[in-house]
Amino acid sequence: MFDNGIGGSSMSNYNWCHGPTCHEQHTQDRIRGVKGSKVLRTRKLRENHYNQRSIWGYFCSMGCYNDFAKEHMADIIAIAPRTEALETPIEVVKEQETDYFNRPYMMTKIKEIVDNNGG
Repeated sequence: MFDNGIGGSSMSNYNWCHGPTCHEQHTQDRIRGVKGSKVLRTRKLRENHYNQRSIWGYFCSMGCYNDFAKEHMADIIAIAPRTEALETPIEVVKEQETDYFNRPYMMTKIKEIVDNNGG
């Protein structure tokens, strides 16, 4: 058994692709069944250390991921709505750098301000 990261555990090391139209895509690897009774089936995704806790453990392609996001965007946003902008304190500094030919030029850099006082 393993923890699937979404509040449960499973005896299987596989997930079905969550793309809402995955089973409608005309590809050879989705064809299942015997002659006269064939179907297009959602892709089965094997869980491994490469796709654990990533979208690739639940979606077979970027297209399936995008289709899912489009279909469920309002529900996803409702989980943690953002009511105001986030801000990160920064300092903009100009530093002299040298290029490959050792010629000087000015580089504008953005540095985050770290507040060690907990504020």
